[in-house]
Amino acid sequence: MSKERKTVLLVSFLILALLPVLSGKEETPSILSMRERNAVVNNWLKIRLETVLPELMRREKFDMWVVICREYNEDPVFFSLVPFNSIAARRLTMLVFYDRGKKGMEKLAVSRYGIGDFYEGVWQPDKIEQWECLAKVIKERNPKRIGINESDTFAFGDGLSSSLKKKLLRILGPEYSSRLHSADELAVGWLERRIPEELEVYPHVVAIAHQIITEAFSREIITPGVTTTQDVSWWIRERFRELRLSNWFHPSVSLQRFKKSNNNGGVILRGDLLHCDIGITYLRLNTDTQEHAYVLREGESDAPRGLKEALKLGNRLQDILIGEFKEGRTGNEILAAALKKAKEAGLKASIYSHPLGFHGHAAGPTIGLWDNQVNVPGKGDYRLNYDTCYAIELNIKTNLEEWGGQEVRIALEQDGTFTRKGVYFIDGRQTKLHIIK
Repeated sequence: MSKERKTVLLVSFLILALLPVLSGKEETPSILSMRERNAVVNNWLKIRLETVLPELMRREKFDMWVVICREYNEDPVFFSLVPFNSIAARRLTMLVFYDRGKKGMEKLAVSRYGIGDFYEGVWQPDKIEQWECLAKVIKERNPKRIGINESDTFAFGDGLSSSLKKKLLRILGPEYSSRLHSADELAVGWLERRIPEELEVYPHVVAIAHQIITEAFSREIITPGVTTTQDVSWWIRERFRELRLSNWFHPSVSLQRFKKSNNNGGVILRGDLLHCDIGITYLRLNTDTQEHAYVLREGESDAPRGLKEALKLGNRLQDILIGEFKEGRTGNEILAAALKKAKEAGLKASIYSHPLGFHGHAAGPTIGLWDNQVNVPGKGDYRLNYDTCYAIELNIKTNLEEWGGQEVRIALEQDGTFTRKGVYFIDGRQTKLHIIK
């Protein structure tokens, strides 16, 4: 075992100690300090650069990958390639990855500012202009295929701006410019791949999100007849800040009730079915979670049977969808197969699941969109790979007998991982409604 992996395992044990399984609402999530997060993320980065990157560059048949971006206009892959304390691309940053085969991967920075111990700085500003230095680095290594981030399909593989590409073509000249090729699937592959150390910790990240939902859907936060859905939404947002977490979208809380209400900012009443959608970012990993709660009426001790059965239908659709996850299948193929089985099962279903990882709506295959249940061109044609994570997002609609046959929508979203062992929910899933007394 390498020194770096031993270090990461020790850090992982630290996380396991600080983040107990969060099963009770009485427990407060323990969050690592920024300095501790720095140690975790940077050790993961070392492993990724040494193992994941060479594998993917060879898979995509590139012996060089060039990532160029400017401060505040960073390439979507940039922050996944640099240490935790990197806040911006600092003026103009050029990263060069060169596969030397058995000699290992060269990681070079053509930048005025250093990038920790991760990259060898090769530019001496007092001796050579920056673009000339980049050209020198490339031509000295004489790569056969050079990957650059431009894509008509994937935003994550389209980070090279038009003006920077023009400069790159000019300094390389016709011979080396002819060796430039889109590295969009390299960029997507890099972003989507999770290493074992990340997968070991991901359950604790998702558990924090689950715990926040448990806290929000409680009488400590919700007083029927007084609290509004917006009150709960903003409480969740403030809770993120209290826990020193960031969020990649504003949390939402909505309701359904007998004789429908379209007022999402309305007062929460007894008998309401509540829904939330939240996503946190922690240790550079993102979550995306949707769950439901029921507010008991006076005299009730549990949710109506029809609502509990509706949740089971949502769980059934989850099972159908993840059952169609097969390595090499496209997102569109998974969508079609799952919807076919859902229809055969009598479910009124909609599937709109997406990759999860360094981003919320992350790199990888799109499995349906809420407004496209047939075929998602481009992103839906990308194939499913092992060691990737997804937000299993979907809904079913059913008629609730207790509400006079009124249609209710059960919208669920739980985070899952796809490995050679199959698909599993990262920190379980909701199988029972949260009950607010």
